[in-house]
Amino acid sequence: MADEADNSERTESPTQKRLDDARAKGQVPRSRDLSAAAVVLVGGLGLRGLGSTFGNRMLALMRDSLTFTRDTALDNGWMMHQFERSALQGALAMAPLLCLLLAAAVMAPLAIGGWTFSGEALIPDFGRLNPASGLGRVFSVRGLIELSKALARFLVVATVAVAVLWRQFHSFNQLVTEPTGTAVAHAMALAGTALIALGGALAAIAMVDVPLAVWQFNKQMRMSRQEIREEHKETEGSPEIKGRVRRVQQAMARKRMMQQVPKASVVITNPTHFAVALQYDESRMRAPIVVAKGQDLIAVRIREIAAEHKVPLVEAPPLARALHATCELGDEIPARLYAAVAKILVYVFQLRTAWRRGERAPAPPRIELPEDSP
Repeated sequence: MADEADNSERTESPTQKRLDDARAKGQVPRSRDLSAAAVVLVGGLGLRGLGSTFGNRMLALMRDSLTFTRDTALDNGWMMHQFERSALQGALAMAPLLCLLLAAAVMAPLAIGGWTFSGEALIPDFGRLNPASGLGRVFSVRGLIELSKALARFLVVATVAVAVLWRQFHSFNQLVTEPTGTAVAHAMALAGTALIALGGALAAIAMVDVPLAVWQFNKQMRMSRQEIREEHKETEGSPEIKGRVRRVQQAMARKRMMQQVPKASVVITNPTHFAVALQYDESRMRAPIVVAKGQDLIAVRIREIAAEHKVPLVEAPPLARALHATCELGDEIPARLYAAVAKILVYVFQLRTAWRRGERAPAPPRIELPEDSP
């Protein structure tokens, strides 16, 4: 009942991280029927195509191995040499067919689960030796499904095998009347035909088993909303930690911004709520850029640093609000504010000149913004 309740809560599709973790553990969709069908079909086709050559090589090997004289039969060294030679020739004769079967056995599982290698899958799980858990698996829903699949597989394969044997009964009987070489090649062809028929039956079963295996795997991988939240928390970090990191990043960014205020050409203020520091070098800049900005306490700190380093402070509330709303750090001022900022820069030049000469500071300009400015 607990497992059913747990499965009922897993209503969400698996995340990519869960799928990657499952693959790392060797958990991917697999179909035994697909692998069996591929191996049997390839074996049947191999016997049909290579059966004659394979049979003749084995027949020649048998003749060579059973042809000896009395003296060689009593020679232990010759017998060992002949055994090694026969084993090598037999392996070479079977190599093409074995390579085809190996390729089928390897490639078939990759069709639905892809390539995977996991060391965790090689670790023995002694929990599977528990009789109680074993009986639980046998009498579970999945156990009943596997039992039904096994019975269906047996019935289909048995029916096809009986039909093939019944149809080729007379051909098998005629083998005893044929010459040895012809009979061997004919027997290989008959065996290949039988395997192809059985492989077709297994392929029909695999067409049902493959979607079922994929469905079972996806069902097993499903997650509850709580699991998704916990995974997201593990991946992205808890909100508290993320908030702390964000505050540290903001403090570092603010510190770097304050370090740029002494390099500013002018600080435009609201005068109390906003402050925007502009830097302009006509030799390397197309237009003034914003090197610092802020409001309230940050604006106060910008004004304090500007005053410490004798950066001119100019009160222009509409312009300060417009620059603060439309510009980010490092941005050039928008073209519609060029005229207003130009007046400020001219005033700053006049102010610095008056400071150097010890003259009275000029009156600040009256700044008017275009109607479309914020």
